[in-house]
Amino acid sequence: MKDLPNGTRTPVIDTSVHIFFRSNDDMRDHLREPFKSRGIPDPEMDWYGAPGGEYLKGARGPHRGYPGSDPEFVGQQLFGDRGVDVAVLHPMTRGILPDRHLTTAVLSAHNDMMVSRWLDNGTYHQRFRGTLRVNPEDISGALREIERLGDHPRIVQLGIPLQSREVYGKPQFWPLWEAAAAANLPVATHIETGESIGLPPTPSGHPRTYEQYYGFMGLNYIYHLMNMIAEGVFERYPDLKFVWGDGGADLLTPFTWRMDTFGRPHLEQTPWAPRIPSDYLPGHVYFVHATIDGPGDAPFAAEWLDFTGKDEMVMFGSSYPHWHSGDADALPVALTTDQREKLYWRNAARLYSIDVGAVTAVG
Repeated sequence: MKDLPNGTRTPVIDTSVHIFFRSNDDMRDHLREPFKSRGIPDPEMDWYGAPGGEYLKGARGPHRGYPGSDPEFVGQQLFGDRGVDVAVLHPMTRGILPDRHLTTAVLSAHNDMMVSRWLDNGTYHQRFRGTLRVNPEDISGALREIERLGDHPRIVQLGIPLQSREVYGKPQFWPLWEAAAAANLPVATHIETGESIGLPPTPSGHPRTYEQYYGFMGLNYIYHLMNMIAEGVFERYPDLKFVWGDGGADLLTPFTWRMDTFGRPHLEQTPWAPRIPSDYLPGHVYFVHATIDGPGDAPFAAEWLDFTGKDEMVMFGSSYPHWHSGDADALPVALTTDQREKLYWRNAARLYSIDVGAVTAVG
């Protein structure tokens, strides 16, 4: 629970908590052959390292384990120290590997680890919710994974990498989006590191520094989202919901204005998507919103969040245990009480069907 400026208290759902294996050897224990003996990229094999280190100080815990790998320690930091009520876990894998079958096997291993260690066992398992990792480059493998674990009572969404060799509106991905909608599982995209296919963060190639990488990378959701709208994905699958896990809601309004301006005169070119682009946002599009997103404590922060209906789309996410992990207390004080409640928990509770009161009662 968090205290609001008006003196009331509000629950907190953290929609972006990153979890890891303890080590590569630990991951191998969850892989079957022939993948168990294969070479596997390290999770920190990344072209752009954060200058001060990738993780929060103190995130390794008393036993110096890999950050985000100990459910008990993570639970204490989130639910005890930070006042979080429910945490949505996102296993961080290896992004896109050249061998789609190896990618699928690695994702399946992460799913088994998440279910066995975090969702089904431990002091805090009732407060954790899970993201089922699937491979959009192996549709049949992704559908098998949904069939295998998609009905677990504490799995609330699918997870795919933001980096992709094709934009996600293209028809080869449609069977996965259809399955997600049928299973009532939102699809969450997230930047992945440690990938063998190191796609550039911009259409024009690789910038030099980490801050440019981190600043530009979120723009990739724009390409995916606008392509999905133009290709009629949300028209075809009206129950499909997408979560953009690396922020970017502060960018939505100007890009939506541009898409509406250019798209309105040319709707005859996309009869499969007969409405203007902004009409497809409500009920389909959500953003994980961190303390580094948006205009900060500017006086117009509340007004900016209201533009384009963003206050109905944003959900707080800490990105724990990464260096930029922010506490909900650091969100702008200029927001209205209603906006804060939507951001802290209401939007996430609605999207993921989380009864916060029931969870805290048993927690």
